[in-house]
Amino acid sequence: MNMQNAMLGLRGKNFTSTLRTLAFQGLRQPVHSARHALSFGAKLTRVLLGDKLYQPDPKDPRFADPTWRQNPLYSRSLQAYLAWQAQTQDWLDQSNLSADDRERSRFILTLLSDALAPSNSPLNPLAVKELFNTGGSSLGKGLRELADDLLHNGGMPKQVHKQAFEVGRNLANTPGAVVFRNEFVELIQYKSMSEKQHAIPLLIVPPQINKFYIFDLSPEKSFVQYALKNSLQVFVLSWRNPDPRHREWGLSTYVQALEQAIDVCREICASPSVNLLGACAGGLTSAALQGHLQAKKQLRKVNSSTYLVSLLDSQTDSPAMLFADEQTLEAAKRHSFQRGVLDGREMSKVFAWMRPNDLVWNYWVNNYLLGKQPPAFDILYWNNDNTRLPAALHGDFLDFFKINPLKHAGGLEVCGTPIDLKKITIDSFSVGGINDHITPWRAVYRSSQLLGGSKRFLLSNSGHIQSILNPPSNPKANYYENPTLCYEPLDWRADAQQVTGSWWTPWLEWIQQRSGERRETLKTLGNQHYPPMEAAPGTYVHLR
Repeated sequence: MNMQNAMLGLRGKNFTSTLRTLAFQGLRQPVHSARHALSFGAKLTRVLLGDKLYQPDPKDPRFADPTWRQNPLYSRSLQAYLAWQAQTQDWLDQSNLSADDRERSRFILTLLSDALAPSNSPLNPLAVKELFNTGGSSLGKGLRELADDLLHNGGMPKQVHKQAFEVGRNLANTPGAVVFRNEFVELIQYKSMSEKQHAIPLLIVPPQINKFYIFDLSPEKSFVQYALKNSLQVFVLSWRNPDPRHREWGLSTYVQALEQAIDVCREICASPSVNLLGACAGGLTSAALQGHLQAKKQLRKVNSSTYLVSLLDSQTDSPAMLFADEQTLEAAKRHSFQRGVLDGREMSKVFAWMRPNDLVWNYWVNNYLLGKQPPAFDILYWNNDNTRLPAALHGDFLDFFKINPLKHAGGLEVCGTPIDLKKITIDSFSVGGINDHITPWRAVYRSSQLLGGSKRFLLSNSGHIQSILNPPSNPKANYYENPTLCYEPLDWRADAQQVTGSWWTPWLEWIQQRSGERRETLKTLGNQHYPPMEAAPGTYVHLR
């Protein structure tokens, strides 16, 4: 499941309908169901006799404690769980359900299976040990955490120790200033960190779904500082966190705000153009703006464009849209228009349930069973610093996933102009994440091929967020590259070469070649028409 689900907001009806389908299927195929029930019974008998039929995934941290293997009772409970998990998947694979129903059912069964894991029980050996080690205080702490989350966190376990971070103090603290503000966005210009700087500035377009400082976390992870130290002039947009008054803000609203910011960058830097870098939905906004400029014959304002984990082709290889019937889409639109916004907390819940073992049950065990504080982790703090989407933009995104308009010339209109991505002939650089569960890399690859001009695509070895935050100092960083951009993503992947290191390094070389001559660094921020208004990170990033 991926980004579409966060836009849709899956309803309880989707789950109950799928469970009903599973139940009826068991009755429709009684022989098939009986055979699998008998098979499971036989396996369970062997498990009770002490046979170890399955080995848990060695990378699965839930069962890393040796008690799961060495203690007879725990070993049997784990083996019974793994046997049930395998048997239900076999039953599903061998059923005569339609392909769509099978994938919907697989998602629901996986959610149930993850929830019923014995590691989530109070008898988890780690929890039992902690109970004895703390003299029972871990139980009290866990119950207090559970009660607090039920009352104040929508029933979800906290993922991060929020008191450890403060935006502007130990996050988003690169020196800079807000040089332009309107009701939609703030434009931040950063102070140079090199003796000379390239003439053409870089403008970073973050997603409207999150706050901008994913590009400026701690100094060692800061993409902004990496660019500044390598002679680039850097600007970033900080979108306003909308409230119900802004329900009419749609994609065209954000495209117009981006165009205005580009003009400010050009004037401050005395540059005819900018280099754009868009991430996730920011990449979609960037592409729509370029299509709009091309239709107005003003594409010269943009010199090159970088797309990070961005979808322009909304067809994805996942069950995400299997729940997206007309009724669900219309219900999602009505829900956000009635409220004026799509609440960021709702999206966060959906994103968490895409990876429940990592983002739900891991914290269930840590916070409630062990009675411990969640970790102080900057990425998770940013991920939990929720924003809202205005209803009109939410509706535009739903239509984007429903009809895939950018795949065809004129399929999308922005600011009254039809968009044709093939006519965007500037150079582009795209990055996907091989483990990305939000914007699957194959869809990101296909998106890059919709553009005209010279194209380059790299595949990072990480997930959605880590594909952006992948500094050269990361010892595990690597990526795949194949200069031959064939039509099928898997064909491209088959011939791609694995390269040790971060994609930041080849991107830097690529962007420097497209950033004009190096000249003396500007000592001041802004200019006469756009003087510094306040220090970075500005005001809008603090709106909750």
